[in-house]
Amino acid sequence: MSLSGRTALVTGAAGGLGSVTAAALAGQGARVLALDLPVSSGDRVVAEIEAEAGPGSARFIPADLAELDAIRALVTGLAAEYGQIDILVNNAAVYPSKPFEEYTTQEWQRVQRINADAAFACAQAVVPGMREAGFGRIVNITSITFFGGWELLAPYVTSKGALVGLTRALARELGPHGITVNALALGAFPTAAEEIHPDRAAYERFVLDHQAVKRRGRPDDVANAVLFFATEESGFITGQLIAVDGGWVMH
Repeated sequence: MSLSGRTALVTGAAGGLGSVTAAALAGQGARVLALDLPVSSGDRVVAEIEAEAGPGSARFIPADLAELDAIRALVTGLAAEYGQIDILVNNAAVYPSKPFEEYTTQEWQRVQRINADAAFACAQAVVPGMREAGFGRIVNITSITFFGGWELLAPYVTSKGALVGLTRALARELGPHGITVNALALGAFPTAAEEIHPDRAAYERFVLDHQAVKRRGRPDDVANAVLFFATEESGFITGQLIAVDGGWVMH
């Protein structure tokens, strides 16, 4: 499963799931570009990865995914600097929660821009290099909320559905060039995202009641799935949506 010599870009890399994913990729030898907001803990995450003295390396890339043209230009520049970006993990997301009719147009558009449109912009920037090399791995992080909807999260659920559509369309178009595109639908993980639930204990009981596996998900569960899709070994799998959720949904 070695990723030695590969360059990986992870968005939302300072978060609980993104940081562990970035560390896992570096642990397998990848050069990891950890992209997150300038005010995030990206510097700390990269320092911790570097302190492990593993086979890979990490670099913090401060940027705002909401600025789509700037992001496309930034990632295009990074791809040129490193020769190409071999692995793209579109992980970043925002998840406001309130009744559907209370969202403003601006709030709706911001969620789509960060959660879905930025994935489109990043993919556009990395695909030319992947196509030229005849190798590429794109992993889009979606959500099991896409399967059944979820109250109070209409913009988020919509954005995650858009990522599923992007995954399938790109997989079909890019497969002939040795590029695979897959998505992970995440279940409930005990990260900062759960702060939207006022009663955390009740929410934890709700999660465990619905999962077949009776433990909470761990960031490593996500990172291991990303690692699989990032490697040569997964080269015959594309256009797929895999739930990483302890058996909450089965389809």
